[in-house]
Amino acid sequence: MLIDTTLREGEQAFGNYFSEETRQRLAEGLLAAGLDELECGCVGREGLAAFLAWARPRAGRSALSVWCPCRVQDVEAAAGLGADRVNVGVPASEAHRDKRLGLTRAGLFLRLKAVLGRARDLGVSYLSVGLEDVSRADPDFALDLAHAAQELGAARIRLSDTVGLLCPQDMERLLVPFLRFLRLPLAVHCHNDFGMATANAVTALTCGAAFADVSLLGLGERAGIAALEEVAAWLGLRRDCGNYDLTGLKGLCELAAQAANLPLARNKAVAGADVFAAESGLHVHGLAKDPALFEPFDPAEVGGERKLAVGAKSGRAAVAGALGLAPQAAEELVTLVRARARDLGRPLTNEEVYNLAAI
Repeated sequence: MLIDTTLREGEQAFGNYFSEETRQRLAEGLLAAGLDELECGCVGREGLAAFLAWARPRAGRSALSVWCPCRVQDVEAAAGLGADRVNVGVPASEAHRDKRLGLTRAGLFLRLKAVLGRARDLGVSYLSVGLEDVSRADPDFALDLAHAAQELGAARIRLSDTVGLLCPQDMERLLVPFLRFLRLPLAVHCHNDFGMATANAVTALTCGAAFADVSLLGLGERAGIAALEEVAAWLGLRRDCGNYDLTGLKGLCELAAQAANLPLARNKAVAGADVFAAESGLHVHGLAKDPALFEPFDPAEVGGERKLAVGAKSGRAAVAGALGLAPQAAEELVTLVRARARDLGRPLTNEEVYNLAAI
């Protein structure tokens, strides 16, 4: 269901240079989570064959794949790497076909036939054909390309919103004809240029797509793609599907942030340090009665932890609870706590609260 491409798309992000040790640590965590497929890199990447050989005994139920352009020499190189699956990118829009490849529509069909035929001759058992920039392609031509790939032996069609133009309603409309007229499973590759990637990936899966590409923290070209931690958590905790082990998600995101030299926002969905933190009186009071009142799931399910603090937004119940007092006994202390938190510009530590109580 989820194709993780942190090691391919994620490494393509501006300034990202994963060391081999980092690639292995990321792969170990991703494979332990039980991702359906791990896209390990692009054909031509130095050390890719050795990496696949290292990953093979660790893969478990996860398929290992590589990506290559729609060229005979590249699919030949991909076939010799030892991956379970080969993902071939095919420009579907007129702009990409003309400006990148200099091909007519007929020429692209001939190229596709030659590449898929060569892959078949080389014994590639699972060839996924990705329609690049499909959101700007002629819909009938894109469907014809997919149908041709199906008849030539492709195992999957992957639809790429290359510059992140779609919204969820657009994604549903895009999928309908492919789902109706193809026998093959569909995958989607959703970019995040307008902040829609995770929503589009989830929409595609709920509308009938079999796979969605994801990467840790959504790492990828420009604004990246659908975030693994968000889509996996939604599938596992809202839809009860996917069979993923989510307990390592927070640690994996921290590793990815460190490897990419990016700050991990404290309010980052699923993985941020403060997404299970509360200070305001209403929320702290509610969490004390039942965490489900203000949390969509137990933070432990994704490797996180709950954090409660008192500060400028806290009420009597929160302050009293922090000190083990009855609410009426904390009336004056609330004023002191709020004033001190405003002065510091943050919630107070336990020690600071106890020091105020001792005044």
